[in-house]
Amino acid sequence: MVNFGKRLMADQLEEWKEYYINYKMMKKKVKQYVQQTQNGGRDREQVLKEFARMLDDQIEKIVLFLLQQQGHLASRIEKLGEQRALLMEQSDPSQISELREAYREVGIDLMKLLRFVDMNATGIRKILKKFDKRFGYKFTDYYVSTRANHPCSQLQQIFKQVGIVAVVGALSRNLAFLQDHQGNFPSIYDHPSITLKDPIIEQINHSVQKLTHATNLLQFIGQHALIIPEDMQSGSDDLVDDQSYHFMSLLLNLANTFLYMVNTYIIVPTADDYSVSLGAAATVCGVIIGSMAVAQVFSSVYFSAWSNRSYFRPLVFSSIMLFLGNLLYALAYDVNSLAVLIVGRLLCGLGSARAVNRRYISDCVPLKTRLQASAGFVSASALGMACGPALAGLLQTNFKIYGLTFDQNTLPGWIMCLAWITYLFWLWISFKEPDHIVRENSVSTPSSDSGHRRNSSLEDGLAQPFLIDAKERLDENGEDNDDNEEDPEDSHKPATSLAAAYRLLTPSVKVQLLIYFMLKFAMEILLSESSVVTTFYFNWSTSTVAMFLAVLGLTVLPVNVIVGSYITNLFQDRQILVASEIMVLIGISMSFRFTSHYSVPQYVSSALITFVFAEVLEGKRDSKQECAESQHQHGH
Repeated sequence: MVNFGKRLMADQLEEWKEYYINYKMMKKKVKQYVQQTQNGGRDREQVLKEFARMLDDQIEKIVLFLLQQQGHLASRIEKLGEQRALLMEQSDPSQISELREAYREVGIDLMKLLRFVDMNATGIRKILKKFDKRFGYKFTDYYVSTRANHPCSQLQQIFKQVGIVAVVGALSRNLAFLQDHQGNFPSIYDHPSITLKDPIIEQINHSVQKLTHATNLLQFIGQHALIIPEDMQSGSDDLVDDQSYHFMSLLLNLANTFLYMVNTYIIVPTADDYSVSLGAAATVCGVIIGSMAVAQVFSSVYFSAWSNRSYFRPLVFSSIMLFLGNLLYALAYDVNSLAVLIVGRLLCGLGSARAVNRRYISDCVPLKTRLQASAGFVSASALGMACGPALAGLLQTNFKIYGLTFDQNTLPGWIMCLAWITYLFWLWISFKEPDHIVRENSVSTPSSDSGHRRNSSLEDGLAQPFLIDAKERLDENGEDNDDNEEDPEDSHKPATSLAAAYRLLTPSVKVQLLIYFMLKFAMEILLSESSVVTTFYFNWSTSTVAMFLAVLGLTVLPVNVIVGSYITNLFQDRQILVASEIMVLIGISMSFRFTSHYSVPQYVSSALITFVFAEVLEGKRDSKQECAESQHQHGH
């Protein structure tokens, strides 16, 4: 495939050549900046300011030309409007036909302008990505957030195309009027559902829709729940269209996410009592709660590989494993076995299909719906985290049926058994395997390359930031980045072992994974020992502990919204991460008992600070985790 720089040179209009983004010059500048900063000749802050000014100049050149061309088109439409008013009085069909063709000629020139904007928007996006990749710095977040929301923003012209859409509206209205020279054709503004059947307008609308998808992606870079990759293309590059998209299957994936999070946290308020009732120490509840997370490490591997061939079968297997795990958890009391209890929780962890849920959204949901689906995934997780402890607080009862005990310890297991068997029935009758999975499974291919063929362009985009090359690798559109010192094929070889995959991780990613482990470690300690600590120091009841944990869970969604929508636009990722790590450290330090009196406000405030800022850290790293999972899928 031709790289973007060559494609830009080949596709640009000769008469507009000087107004396109000078992509080749900017690429050379980026390379020079890297060499200068590595040699110590340039300060990084100076480079960032200079590159921002250079990009500002390029965008200003593009936007001023764009406005000029919009003005020319508007003038032509205005003159044609005057002719239309005269012709309506004469009612000459031949002249009306000529006038309609004149409007269509304006439409053809408008499509040229749309292509001009599309090429330049792609160039801006790619040069920002290249700068980030070369410098290991989220310059794109800073640049887009500061320029797009400024009252004097020139970037808004590329983001929203307000002037172009107005020209499209004028063309559509006049062509619709000329379809019936008597002028009684219904107005497109009074009847927005009416579609004008004109080939030029249809092509223009398609171009506008494609351009809107391409430019809107810039607004999502750096936000939470990044199931959407930054370079996902619209149009033909999307894996799924509206016809093949199945809403009920998406809903089943979100329900799986919700139920799994409920399953994880429903036992937290009562796990210490359960372990004591089986003859173990109260602190063994940490092992009971943590065993599910340990098993999830292994389940994410085989579920990621399995989802290459099917989504339905992994979800069925997940439901069965979770049903059996909860059944063992509930029966452990009556058989008086701590081992059965822990095995039950391990089975629940082996049924974690969150990797499948995330991948379904990225592969099987149309691009225009994917952002809402990603938000639904985050919301389902947060709601499940809150509902689990809250539900446990309501299960304060004790009775027996046919010798089986139903109390606050065993009821979470029985309730989740019922939930998963109901979910399995719903899954069996309602889930639809995606069309591209059905097509691939119907074609017999050699096993050696079947995994490679199943990897979509979306997965390639997600995996690339984790690969190390001497230079830069091919990008999503086949761009070779003009660095030809190395065979491009070498940069795409998949990892064949865990050791090989580890070597492919950059040092910064290794550090982030270590921090991610530590924050999860801190969160699990906070949650698993909450009932032990609060009972020992404050004599809290199970219901009180449950409500406290539910309130903590409810903070997840608003925290992610605030960080993704506001904080990310004000500060760099590095600043947010460092500040969050410091606050987590403060929260953990506050949880220690330094005096003879350990108060409820001290514990609650320390728990809130630790949990909230650990969630901020997890939110900023969630996209990294998804990238890692996608990278593992490439290895299969």
